[in-house]
Amino acid sequence: MGIVVGVSRASIDLSPAHLRRHPPTVVEPADFDRFWEATLAAAATTPVLVDVRPEPTDLRLVDVWDVTFAGFAGEPVRAWYTRPAGVPAPPATVVEYAGYGRGRGLPGERLTWPVAGYAHLLVDNRGQAGLHASGDTPDPHAAPGGPTIATRGILTPEDYHYRRLVTDAVRAVDAARALPGADPTRVVAVGNSQGGGLALAVAGLVDDLAALLVTAPFLCDIQRAIELTDASPYGEIGRYLAVHREAEEAVRRTLSYVDGVTFARRATAPAHFGIGLRDTVCPPAGGLAAHDQYGVAAGRADRPARELHTYPFNGHEGGEAVHVRRQLRWLDAVLRSPVAAASAG
Repeated sequence: MGIVVGVSRASIDLSPAHLRRHPPTVVEPADFDRFWEATLAAAATTPVLVDVRPEPTDLRLVDVWDVTFAGFAGEPVRAWYTRPAGVPAPPATVVEYAGYGRGRGLPGERLTWPVAGYAHLLVDNRGQAGLHASGDTPDPHAAPGGPTIATRGILTPEDYHYRRLVTDAVRAVDAARALPGADPTRVVAVGNSQGGGLALAVAGLVDDLAALLVTAPFLCDIQRAIELTDASPYGEIGRYLAVHREAEEAVRRTLSYVDGVTFARRATAPAHFGIGLRDTVCPPAGGLAAHDQYGVAAGRADRPARELHTYPFNGHEGGEAVHVRRQLRWLDAVLRSPVAAASAG
């Protein structure tokens, strides 16, 4: 059973107590598992590591490598691999997925995990750089849909941008396991906002993650979110449908293949969630549903350990440094002692 810190009514959504009495229904496509099995099997035909080269920086306490790995359709995806300098065997590799409109940026922009002693693979978002941060991975696919990231190829699940992005995210775990000095049995998926949605997808598609940490996850209970908020990215889908009224059925079908709640049901790794209850960007009901349904369809008698922290007076920023401290302490406990992780959840 999850730990809930704060249960005040959110200004954007119903209270967590109400949502637990009336949980959202996220409908799964009948061929959801076959769709993703086929997609990932096609990606796996290409060797995952393309290039790993040292990256010169002015940072004396960390070592950085510029990594290229094969993502969707074998296409090159960039990442920064950062490790504490002089540490021969970090306790785990944290694979971090960036938020909407962000790329991997410059080496050294995100140092929390390597400074805490972990190896860190920061994954570029294909075709998203330039909105909020720089990146180096194009998305060379064109299909009918809208002009924004969230609506790119949205008329079919096969063409949708997030099919490619989720595939890249899974392949990033494969790449992390093959990197120098990595322990393939101790890989952790981490993400905030869109990155949280991608990390949830990875948890549902990769059976043997060591842990999952998500905050303010995007792509959760999407069908309801596009009706609830006009803020981007969900608002971009609503604005597309305001013009393309005849496309609603096709769009809703596509979105059902990338919903984080459906991925969460299949997850098996211990999980840590953080949600701001006044979040107008990613309405809290979606993240709460992902937490509450986490692991229910994984085929195990016991559900994976999970922990939830909610922030009644915060929005998309969530708990910020307070929450990061909780993440660091929780992950340390999980990696040191599975028994401690189970009791924490």
